[in-house]
Amino acid sequence: MSCCCGSNGPGTIGDIVKEVMIMCCSKKCLAEFIGTFWLVLGGCGTAVLAGEKVGWLGVALAFGLTVLTMAYAIGPISGCHLNPAVSIGCFTAGRMKFCECVAYIIVQILGAILAAYVLSQILVHGGKELGDFAANGYGDHSPGGFDKTAAILAEGIGTFIFLIVILGATARKAFAGLAGVAIGLCLTLIHLITIPVTNTSVNPARSISQAVFVKDWAIDQLPLFIIVPICGAIVAGIVWRFFEAGCSDKIEGEAKEECCCKKAD
Repeated sequence: MSCCCGSNGPGTIGDIVKEVMIMCCSKKCLAEFIGTFWLVLGGCGTAVLAGEKVGWLGVALAFGLTVLTMAYAIGPISGCHLNPAVSIGCFTAGRMKFCECVAYIIVQILGAILAAYVLSQILVHGGKELGDFAANGYGDHSPGGFDKTAAILAEGIGTFIFLIVILGATARKAFAGLAGVAIGLCLTLIHLITIPVTNTSVNPARSISQAVFVKDWAIDQLPLFIIVPICGAIVAGIVWRFFEAGCSDKIEGEAKEECCCKKAD
């Protein structure tokens, strides 16, 4: 069945809503729900429960490992986005349809919130306070005291690079078997750079899930961690379309077999 908002032409709002709801019940969306649940539980769980023991390096590795493990577990099913910004970037790059993108975003947010709830219950039953709950923040709520401008730069550039790596690692001519390694290591590196700045988001679902429980300042600062990663992802999708167009031009009716930037003879 083709998507009502795919290449066959747009449908009515009712058709789109119906299609999104159907897709939310698909195995792809179930995989995204489970994967995003694991991302938040593994990454934020490490920060909240073991952050003092493992430090920022350990937290960065935890986030990278959640993506790495899920890339091989659910990658063949859903593509292992685990992140609304990734889905939007893939849509912008022409890798998925609109209805599918919306469905992915819905289940990613739900999976992230469920993971945050489980994590909050672990803390409650351990007699501990939620505290900042690994929520993303800037200014007084930045781990290193960085301001809003620094947060915008860190989150925007971090998400842009993350999407470029994802789109490149999963491109047709890439080494598909190593995509999960490249993407997981990229997320680890992004965390190493940006944890001191914002606690690292580059993922609106991850930010929403923690802010829902922290409330107050986390909700007030949440728009930045939704809008900026999405903007970074959209720019990356546009850049990737440019890359693909540059490497798929036709000469005399025949597609190039080599990349356009191949060294001239």
